[in-house]
Amino acid sequence: MRSRILLSWRNNLLRKIRQSRFVPDLREEKGGSLEISGLARLDKRTKNLIPRLNSGDIAIIDHKDLDEVAAESLCQKKVGAVINCAPSISGRYPNLGPGILLKNNIPLYEVVTGDPFKQITENTPIKIIDEMLYIEGERIASLTLLTLETIETALKLAEENLAHQLNAFVDNTLQYAAKEKGLIIDPLPMPETALPIHGAHTLLVVRGKSYKEDLITIMDYIKARKPILIGVDGGGDALLEFGLIPDLLIGDMDSVSDRCLKASMEIIVHAYPNGEAPGMERIQHLGLKASLFPAPGTSEDIAMLYAFEKGAELIVVVGTHSHMIDFLEKGRKGMGSTFLVRMKIGTKLVDAKGVSQLYTNNTKGKHIMLIAFASLIPILIVAALSEPTGYIVRLLYMQIRLYLGL
Repeated sequence: MRSRILLSWRNNLLRKIRQSRFVPDLREEKGGSLEISGLARLDKRTKNLIPRLNSGDIAIIDHKDLDEVAAESLCQKKVGAVINCAPSISGRYPNLGPGILLKNNIPLYEVVTGDPFKQITENTPIKIIDEMLYIEGERIASLTLLTLETIETALKLAEENLAHQLNAFVDNTLQYAAKEKGLIIDPLPMPETALPIHGAHTLLVVRGKSYKEDLITIMDYIKARKPILIGVDGGGDALLEFGLIPDLLIGDMDSVSDRCLKASMEIIVHAYPNGEAPGMERIQHLGLKASLFPAPGTSEDIAMLYAFEKGAELIVVVGTHSHMIDFLEKGRKGMGSTFLVRMKIGTKLVDAKGVSQLYTNNTKGKHIMLIAFASLIPILIVAALSEPTGYIVRLLYMQIRLYLGL
């Protein structure tokens, strides 16, 4: 069983890739060899690597099934190339991250032999010549370059595996739901904050797909309604990108910046049901205060549940994970807590994810020219009827005649 939306999405991306010229700026042709040089930056967790990257760096990652959000972040950093020590498309599901890198002219390599994580340290100058990785002239790994053809083939195989993945995902979701049903059945100890959530609108932001475009689209709503701003982990940094200060930051604190932690008005650390909270150590190290929220499920689910239990009139969410591909990209095999929480919240929830795709800018250059010309008409009429302006026009006319000898 194939997802028509996903299939259309994949085909659209592949069409854009074909229209792109795959000629990265940092490539150099020398004697028929293809060379890319740069400083090595490496981390097995891509989201931890992103803040350390600079333009032209060669990012070395270990990211099985490279997802869209990670790929877009790498593109924003303008890396010279990406070397992946794991399969970029394993075939589990059709992930579109590799195609996004290709579309943005960023070469994506996979390691065939060698172990860059054992042989390379941070900031080491490295060089890729054709499909070999070198340090100071010594070959340390062999690579393979992903092309449009290899990506297309891998995506087609992954699409054929969707039926099996969907079947397993449904089973896992039911298992998660059975384990996490306490989220909506049992009373949870809700941490207290000074925020006036009761009867207010809340905007909950997760740094997921299309969060930037969606935030831009609903910016008028944010300015007019001034909802309580809740960032979920990296979603707090997403709010800061738009000049918005999170009223509340919720999460396990593994993907949010120190800057955001210090800027947020209130912090709630998502803990395991047994009370263990690895993220609290980071909060204490920064000298900040935070409350604990022991609960099963994902951080975005407990953030929605918190807003609901505190009496929010409306819960608007951006960038959240809401379907199978989202959760497979996140590394979770089921969405039991999300299913349960959304069922409980019901009509109070407004999912703004993808809302930017409802609005397209069809304004063309000729339309702008027509508007500009139309705006000039009343100005010209007023000028023509003005006596001083008439004198100036006649003087200019006489000057032109004298200059031309007429």
